[in-house]
Amino acid sequence: MRAMVTGGSGFVGSWLRAHLAEMGDEVLTPGDELDVTDPATVERALTGSRADAVYHLAGLAHVGRSWDEPAAFFETNALGTLHVLDAARRCQPIPRVLVVSSAEVYGAVQPPELPLAEDAPLRPVSPYAVSKAAAEMVGLQAHLGWGVPVIRARPFNHLGPGQSPTFAVPALAGRILEALRTGSDVLRTGNLSARRDFTDVRDVVRAYRLLVERGEPGEVYNVCSGRDVSIESVVTDLMAYSGSALRMEVDPDLMRPVDVPVLRGDASRLEAATGWAPTVPLEESLRAVLESLRGSG
Repeated sequence: MRAMVTGGSGFVGSWLRAHLAEMGDEVLTPGDELDVTDPATVERALTGSRADAVYHLAGLAHVGRSWDEPAAFFETNALGTLHVLDAARRCQPIPRVLVVSSAEVYGAVQPPELPLAEDAPLRPVSPYAVSKAAAEMVGLQAHLGWGVPVIRARPFNHLGPGQSPTFAVPALAGRILEALRTGSDVLRTGNLSARRDFTDVRDVVRAYRLLVERGEPGEVYNVCSGRDVSIESVVTDLMAYSGSALRMEVDPDLMRPVDVPVLRGDASRLEAATGWAPTVPLEESLRAVLESLRGSG
């Protein structure tokens, strides 16, 4: 399979490219940084690629930063997806396209709604989540109106070696290691009560390839573990694995204007369509994040 990956130099994109190559696919990357906000550039990259599949990962992903830059997030994530799909429909043959969304689109979730299935209402609370919900609708329109075989993925939180320290788990792990280095006994944290459904990035990219192979165009699929854990328990585990015992202090600067209390997904639709199941336990993922940061330091 000839596979093009937008956002291929990012955290997930790098793991995906490696997985696709391992599976024997020919991996095409339209340069390290394809500007998806430039429709002419996107069209040139896609129409000349003869790709069988496009994995659309390019976008802005930091939820907290989206509050300060809502227009940039919408332009990149929503309009960028439109440009990719508009170019895809002009390809011969038209490739299968995986549009990667986010579980943040579920937004303000009530406990009786858990675990979240794909038919749960979308109530996005952050500009990032709005941009991803719009990208999903663009994907659905491209499938229904243009005949592009679009499959939408809704990954819940994922983690692994190489993730940017702007995200919660590597940020916390980095601060723990820094405290060990400096002799500090304090760990600054954000909202510790939030509960998230974590999946290792290696399992996530397996799901993406399986969806391109076996997913139903027009459908949307959760990618998740089906288990939620509190950020406080993640911090406790990271400290235990690092051999530290720090005092946690909530830093107001690390709090989001609005935070979703709990996200836990139901991946049964993905499992039924592809046979996928997560294989990497959270403990292994957390240890891998710590070790990768130790190695980079």
